[in-house]
Amino acid sequence: MVSPVVRVNPDGTVTIKTPCENTATVSGVTAVGPVDVVIDPGHGGSESGATGVNGLTERTVNLEVSKHVISALTAAGLRPLLTRTGDYRVTLSERAKIAHLANPRAFVSVHHNGASDGPRDGPGTEVFYQHSSSASRRLGGLIYEEVVAALKQYQGIAWQADTDAGVKTRLNTSGGDYYAMVRQPAPVVAVLAELLFLSNPPEADLVARPDVQSAEGNAVARGIVRYLTTPDPGSGYTEAYPRTEPAGGGGGLSGCTDPPLQ
Repeated sequence: MVSPVVRVNPDGTVTIKTPCENTATVSGVTAVGPVDVVIDPGHGGSESGATGVNGLTERTVNLEVSKHVISALTAAGLRPLLTRTGDYRVTLSERAKIAHLANPRAFVSVHHNGASDGPRDGPGTEVFYQHSSSASRRLGGLIYEEVVAALKQYQGIAWQADTDAGVKTRLNTSGGDYYAMVRQPAPVVAVLAELLFLSNPPEADLVARPDVQSAEGNAVARGIVRYLTTPDPGSGYTEAYPRTEPAGGGGGLSGCTDPPLQ
């Protein structure tokens, strides 16, 4: 588990901020060193996210894919960090706090989608970037390129998508970024990637495969490495269609239960 430190106590214990924004005193803590990239597996615990007809939950596949991202980034010589390391809730505010304290060069929130608009000739991957950041836009375009190229290798999939699939920014009614994990990590460069649609049975069956989870994670990592090491511009940029504020929510304190801390 990754948690912000509130204070180091005289007896050697450490008071931390828990994933549900409580405070707790623990021992045996290992400090996180310099961090290049923070990877944020979306949802977790009682917040399942999208669910496929095959029973695959977004919270599970997001974490598995994110672990592959971490492995690939580590192999590339980078220092990555996960916002959650298991199947438990983490509030959006705590995820953003980890980003602020780690101060990485990039923050990527990994998700899988639900409720598409209809069929598409190819993967309906979406990446949302910070509207005021050209760096975030480029990061999104590079991740999009790599993920779509990786998914296209799987033949005979009846893909689905939103009509504005691609790399885009979406604003809320206040003029800020619509999604919390794009908005709240700022000034850290951040994007939110929706890799494919769990609500589409063929795609849910595809991403249930460990080899596909690995392919997705490696693709996200390649996009990040290209962002950090090349001037490549990325591609897939489009305009998001208007959308009102979500009626529901998630990622807050309501119903949040901390995992075991020791």
